[in-house]
Amino acid sequence: MRLLMLGGTEFVGRAVTDAALERGWQVTVFHRGHHAPPPGVRALTGDRTAGAAGLAALADGGATWDLVVDTWSGAPAAVRDAARLLTGRAGHYTYVSSRSVYAYPTPAGLGEDSPLLAGASPDEGGDVPYGQAKRGGELAALDAFGDRALLARAGLIIGPGENVGRLPWWLSRIARGGPVIAPGPRTAGLQYIDARDLARWLLDAAARGLNGPYDTVSRPGHTTMGELLDACVAVTASDAELRWTGPDILLAAGAEPWSDLPIWLPPGELHDTMHRGGHAKAHAAGLRCRPAGETVADTWTWLSERGGVAPQRPDRPAVGLDPRLEAKLLAL
Repeated sequence: MRLLMLGGTEFVGRAVTDAALERGWQVTVFHRGHHAPPPGVRALTGDRTAGAAGLAALADGGATWDLVVDTWSGAPAAVRDAARLLTGRAGHYTYVSSRSVYAYPTPAGLGEDSPLLAGASPDEGGDVPYGQAKRGGELAALDAFGDRALLARAGLIIGPGENVGRLPWWLSRIARGGPVIAPGPRTAGLQYIDARDLARWLLDAAARGLNGPYDTVSRPGHTTMGELLDACVAVTASDAELRWTGPDILLAAGAEPWSDLPIWLPPGELHDTMHRGGHAKAHAAGLRCRPAGETVADTWTWLSERGGVAPQRPDRPAVGLDPRLEAKLLAL
């Protein structure tokens, strides 16, 4: 297979590129040049925010590809421009979207036929909210490729290479040891996907010609908050003591779900939307999710190899509980 990876140097894009190279595929990476491309790829550079001029390296030469994978999460006009350019030069287009395209709240268990955000457009070129940007990107891919477009609506993505900081923050905090605020209930189920499992499914699905939307996440309760944090303690060999604290106490103290306490959401609409979504269609199409302990262990190994410092996307705020608020909660 000849794969064109739009992106391909960080997190999900890098996981897709690595998985394709492992299969012996010919991989072309189109990226901005901010990070070194993986060894073994053909690298093209350009800036998708610069319109046609930014896509010149793709436009020149007339190369063709069997598959395209696009992880773009900014203004959807960039997806529109790339997809239109490639429609006659690629056989299939996979757009890595998000379950954020669904109208909030999404009741537990709803799948790909859930109501979608209104008002999204593939022509938006400015600052666009994340969910609207992803829905606009979907529309752009469908407009150019029709039934040759696959929309992978991922939920929470974690694993080695994570540049948002959620699992790396927990690992780093627990590795420091001592009492650690653990957001309860510890039995709360989590739903997510390891970037490497997502990458492998994307390549399999694209090679089979699958099209349309798929919610690419684990089953609800694939692990729990307790199992995830226990695994962090185990892999770091830390003396950390998890202090399980109820949602009411955390919220009353001003701790923000998801941002102060990454991955965690209190019971209710937010938790149902993020951690209890539909999954059956993608699993019927071959999606398999590795055990949480493996994801945690491999992420710790990767983080340790980097000296304990994870990369941080410049367009995402840093996450994690302020030490002063943690001390306040520990003193309760």
